Amino acid sequence: MAFPDINKMYFYFQIKLSVLLTLFIFLFAIHTFNSQVEAQESIESSTSGSNNYEKLKIFSEVLSLIESSYVERISNKKLIEGAIHGLVKALDPHTTYMTPELYSEMKIETSGKFGGLGIEVSIRDGVLTVISPIEGTPAFNAGIQAKDKIVKIEEESTLDMTINEAVSRLRGELGTTVNITIIREGLKAPLLVKITRDIIKVQSVKNKVYDDDIGYIRVRSFSKSTSGDLDKALDELRRKNISKLILDVRNNPGGLLNQAVEVSDRFLKSENLIVYTKGRTDDQNMRFTTHDKIKPVDYPMIILVNGGSASASEIVAGALQDLGRAVILGMPTFGKGSVQTIIPLSDGSALRLTTARYYTPSGRIIQENGIVPDIVIENQALLNDNKNSKDAGAKELTEKEKVRRFLRERDLKKHLKGKTSIDGSENNKNSNNDKNEKVEILSDLEEDLKKDSQLRQAVSLLSGWDIMASSLKKNAEIDKSTHFSFEKFRR
Repeated sequence: MAFPDINKMYFYFQIKLSVLLTLFIFLFAIHTFNSQVEAQESIESSTSGSNNYEKLKIFSEVLSLIESSYVERISNKKLIEGAIHGLVKALDPHTTYMTPELYSEMKIETSGKFGGLGIEVSIRDGVLTVISPIEGTPAFNAGIQAKDKIVKIEEESTLDMTINEAVSRLRGELGTTVNITIIREGLKAPLLVKITRDIIKVQSVKNKVYDDDIGYIRVRSFSKSTSGDLDKALDELRRKNISKLILDVRNNPGGLLNQAVEVSDRFLKSENLIVYTKGRTDDQNMRFTTHDKIKPVDYPMIILVNGGSASASEIVAGALQDLGRAVILGMPTFGKGSVQTIIPLSDGSALRLTTARYYTPSGRIIQENGIVPDIVIENQALLNDNKNSKDAGAKELTEKEKVRRFLRERDLKKHLKGKTSIDGSENNKNSNNDKNEKVEILSDLEEDLKKDSQLRQAVSLLSGWDIMASSLKKNAEIDKSTHFSFEKFRR
């Protein structure tokens, strides 16, 4: 009986041995493969390090030759700083090196001694380009426009000039002037513009009402007070019983990221992604979502954008477009969708380094592409009838004629009374004192629409919203207070 047991034990031993041998071969194969991979990576790293060493050796040789043989003596400091500037210039135009002097100047608040022009600039195709003038600032009042190319500051060419260098030359003592030469599409020759520096104080948010129930909010920049100012504007418009809203971020060069998130949050439900960033390292990957601290407004909504809308403006427009919350109207935006981090260095200088890109909720990249409107409309004022028009006999409307456009039969002196008036209503008597003021306000609003075709189109679309909503409700249960940007209306 013992013999069969021995055979059985030997058989099980053979099976275990086979399994162990197979496992050993498998582990050995993995180890060999990993060793090969590590060796390959080590070789590549070594090759890369060797290449870097060779390039640094060449750099050292060039530096030595310049020091010993250049026609004039140059300080080592100037040479090294020039080399660093050349290094960052090989990257994107928003990555810059700031000397200790420039970095200190950047941290100075523009108050008292220093004044500015009120423009946001960038480097486009190697040329200093205006992203947008800020409304109400010296640059705006001087007629500077988005996409103007600044080719000279005083008599100095801006070619190969960094953004920091340009800003340093544009800023100066309060009340002093600076001459800039610009090239603008449509102009045959460069244009010289003289601008007086001033303290830039911008009211970031303003509001109006069109057609009795269409609220209009203009956001000029995204500063630390923008979200609070927006809340005040929304409260004011709510008291005026608006039912639709236009948000205007045209010629808004951007500003603080957290304010773009806060502004977007005012119009979106909770737990919605607003924007996210992606870089090379995990700490550069961030997501920004809505919260439920403030109840969002749900008016049907149009956002106005143009080529001067950049950065934070594009974040807001992109988020509300992706989430179906608003219709975007106007022209494609600037396309500045990158994140810059300022890193102080040991000698008091600093590196302004591009570390990530912005993405809209659906994953669209803002950088270079910008935000393309749902409805593309160029901003052209209504043509005035004047001596240059086809109708040579027509003339521009007088102030009296402009006012007449708002008058009705009941506004005329000694007009024939209607039945309500004959019955003794006193409302007209009480309102006579307010009539002139109302006509003046209406005249100003009409002038806005006359000069601004994009705003005019937005007001027209929202004016017909109630009619569209009531028509749709006949075929489907659609509440007119829901979002304006139904997918069936999207291009």
